[in-house]
Amino acid sequence: MQTSYKEKTASPAFPESKKGTSELKRSLKSRHLTMISLGGTIGTGLFLASGGAIHTAGPGGALLSYILIGIMVYFLMTSLAEMAAYMPVAGSFSTYATKFVDPSLGFALGWNYWYNWAITIAAELSAVTMIMKFWFPNTPSIIWSSIFLVIMFLLNYLSVKGFGEAEYWFSLVKVVTVIIFIITGFLMIFGIMGGHAPVGFKNFTAGDAPFHGGFMTMLGIFMAAGFSFQGTELLGVAAGESEDPSKSIPKAVKQVFWRILLFYVLAIFVIGLLIPYTNPNLASGEVTVSPFTMVFQKAGIAFAASVMNAIILTAVLSAGNSGMYASTRMLWDLAREGKAPKFLSKLNNNGVPVNALLVTSLVGTLAFLASLFGDGTVYIWLLNASGMSGFIAWLGIAISHYRFRKAFIAQGKNLNVLPYKALLFPFGPIFAFVLCTIVVLGQNYSAFMGDHIDWNGVLISYIGLPLFIVTWLVYKFIKKTKVVKLEECDLSN
Repeated sequence: MQTSYKEKTASPAFPESKKGTSELKRSLKSRHLTMISLGGTIGTGLFLASGGAIHTAGPGGALLSYILIGIMVYFLMTSLAEMAAYMPVAGSFSTYATKFVDPSLGFALGWNYWYNWAITIAAELSAVTMIMKFWFPNTPSIIWSSIFLVIMFLLNYLSVKGFGEAEYWFSLVKVVTVIIFIITGFLMIFGIMGGHAPVGFKNFTAGDAPFHGGFMTMLGIFMAAGFSFQGTELLGVAAGESEDPSKSIPKAVKQVFWRILLFYVLAIFVIGLLIPYTNPNLASGEVTVSPFTMVFQKAGIAFAASVMNAIILTAVLSAGNSGMYASTRMLWDLAREGKAPKFLSKLNNNGVPVNALLVTSLVGTLAFLASLFGDGTVYIWLLNASGMSGFIAWLGIAISHYRFRKAFIAQGKNLNVLPYKALLFPFGPIFAFVLCTIVVLGQNYSAFMGDHIDWNGVLISYIGLPLFIVTWLVYKFIKKTKVVKLEECDLSN
């Protein structure tokens, strides 16, 4: 099985392979990789959901939750970077799971990740219509969703370099916004801006702040923080099209993690100091009262709500753009490995998986249309089923890296040949695996806490897990796959 797998994956993603339309183009530069991963995490999770996290767990609880999840993501990123720098492929953790764990796990992870991002495209199209109605309240939703779907499709269709450039500038807008917000916030905290006396720590320590609700409340915030950080793994998917992955991936990992953690921690710290956690507007999720909008309004910045709405529109377009890229590459790689219909492995002259892109766009469009007709029940179920997919992908990264390093040693290879080595192995992947498992299982712990189990809530929250397990086991049963022995793992790069 190992030989046939190697023959099937004989590296159309690698530069030494034959030139032609059977390979992806290595056109993504280091700055693109950095911004793709950065842009995948700075979005509505920070601009909108961070307020709800502070309202629920208090400023200290939210801060601690985001720091812990940030540390977990750091270990996941270093695990992914070690594998991606050594073996850069578009299939990323799906390919790694196939090679280092079990082909059935790789199959399930690949389809799980494709589905997650395909449905995310639909979610972003829904968000676009709500954002545009802030300015144009009486326009039909289908107009805006269609326009932005075409924009996202074209950015992905033209070339991978076009996608990289678009994502670079989208992400830059978000990064500049967060930096301005943090600087403005600290000027207000010290009474230099906004026409108010210095705030100090009075909001941070008011009532039962900084920690509100105890550990179980923080567990709920772990989920919100985890969703906010999802997208960092896009770095692994983009590795197959980066110019010099052995150098650009480690560089991107080092830059991205500290910037993300700094942005989230400082932003939440600023919000916690300037706005009491008891303020009900923090939990609304509306652009007009997002914590960023409230702080900018307090600072006296005109049209704060409109400015933030435009920035959130950029964030949504960026997320949809990245989602279309990631899901298309994953579907292409599945087809290349014989785990999806063969016609999806076709590339156009620019090295873009055009059929995979068309199918992914179609699925996203159909899911979005399901949200428009009837009561949107179908769409809500699809969205709920995808909710856990990102965490499942992270679990796959942790398991694959643990097995990769063990196989590397078992086969007598020198660790010094790795372009990048993850720190604190095996603690890193084990810590990430344990914390990620807690987050997955604690998705909706409150459904089990009352006198009667809320089975509807359980089904809505956990539907993604049994779907993943069934996909894994069905493929395993049909193909009779087995866990790959460490000595037989395919470490050819």
